[in-house]
Amino acid sequence: MDKKNLRSEGDINITDHRIGYWNANIDKSTAELLEMDNQFFLHQSLSTPCLNVMESCKGSSIVDMQGRSYLDFHGNNVHQVGFSNPAVIKAITDQMEKLSFCTRRYTNKPAIDLARKLVELAPDDLNRVLFAPGGSLAIGMALKLARAKTGRFKTISMWDSFHGASLDAISIGGEAIFRSEIGPLLPGTEHVPPPDAQNCPWDCAGECKLKCADYIDYVLEKEGDVAAVIAETVRSTPFIPPKEYWQKVRKACDRHGALLILDEIPHCLGRTGKMFTFEHYGIVPDMVVIGKGLGGGIFPFAALIAREELNVMKEKALGHYTHEKNPVACAASLAAIQFLENEKIPDHVIKIGEYAISGLNKLKQKYNLIKDVRGIGLLIGVELADINGEKALDQAEKIMYLALERGLNFKLTMGNILTLTPALTINYREMDQALNILDSCFKDLTE
Repeated sequence: MDKKNLRSEGDINITDHRIGYWNANIDKSTAELLEMDNQFFLHQSLSTPCLNVMESCKGSSIVDMQGRSYLDFHGNNVHQVGFSNPAVIKAITDQMEKLSFCTRRYTNKPAIDLARKLVELAPDDLNRVLFAPGGSLAIGMALKLARAKTGRFKTISMWDSFHGASLDAISIGGEAIFRSEIGPLLPGTEHVPPPDAQNCPWDCAGECKLKCADYIDYVLEKEGDVAAVIAETVRSTPFIPPKEYWQKVRKACDRHGALLILDEIPHCLGRTGKMFTFEHYGIVPDMVVIGKGLGGGIFPFAALIAREELNVMKEKALGHYTHEKNPVACAASLAAIQFLENEKIPDHVIKIGEYAISGLNKLKQKYNLIKDVRGIGLLIGVELADINGEKALDQAEKIMYLALERGLNFKLTMGNILTLTPALTINYREMDQALNILDSCFKDLTE
């Protein structure tokens, strides 16, 4: 398969540029640890063989074994409250001394408190919650619940989307790096183009004309028996749909009896300047799945939040995971949410996000390599293209490794998009540092 098709969710680790980075920047002791990792872990693109060895993380930064510090604009989107947040660590250690685990047949106060808090945060009648140890599992729960409620099994999801790496999640996902040559996937998983105006099959020329939303309505009508439309509210590349897009899809789902499930695992709890990203669009889904930052940057934890009318599986197992009501994970999540609220982090995100996009647009004016700058809050994408308008795959990878050498860590998506997702606690000095590093990288590459 052409490697271009494998460049989607992140930067792949099987390129000459990766080898060049290792040779130039990794010392002997780090190389020995990387080789041990290489020896024991199953190999897979996006991870093993790994890029480097981390030693510590705090706030907006990570530090490698050689003592080099990097502003982390990647973070796997778990660092909403910053790495090693003291309030989260205290909540975890305090809870471990009281109740470190809760057997599945029982409940506990941290779990109840967290469920109550999420219901309070969520609008309308999104007032039923179920926890899971990870986002992929929560997506699976949403799919099962949609089947149970509607009596249907078909779904509509987006090409190029990512909902997790489990078999059900890659069935609705749309990335070749997870789906190709893997064998039969779930039946009835229809796919449609995402709301990506920059790369639109209807040639919307950079401005969404909602033809992609019309197409969802068309497929819903033609299929007639779709259980759910499931999609990322904002794709993490990111694609930023216009407000009317989700309003139109919401109406289409209602008209055709399909549920609307929104995946906000990477950007829930403030990354876009709202606790829930769908709040930007004036709609309420039937279910929303959140995760990553929910665990305070420490615990793997996710939640499915659903409308009251979807509480229909009391006689069957929907999730039933061992760590479904882990009290320590719930304590971490509560501390993270309390920190976000007390420190007014969403308000900060809106302001510093606008500042960052303004700075990146100044770089766009300087460097023709930058095709587009887009973002919402601190979910930001910088798309690169060559003079012919083709994806600048090689140049994007060079920029990424130049930035790493200068202390800025981020990932590539679709091969040519610099995806920038810093800790939500980042300050203006750190943001200026990151913008200056990017400026120097583009300057050196284009001169």
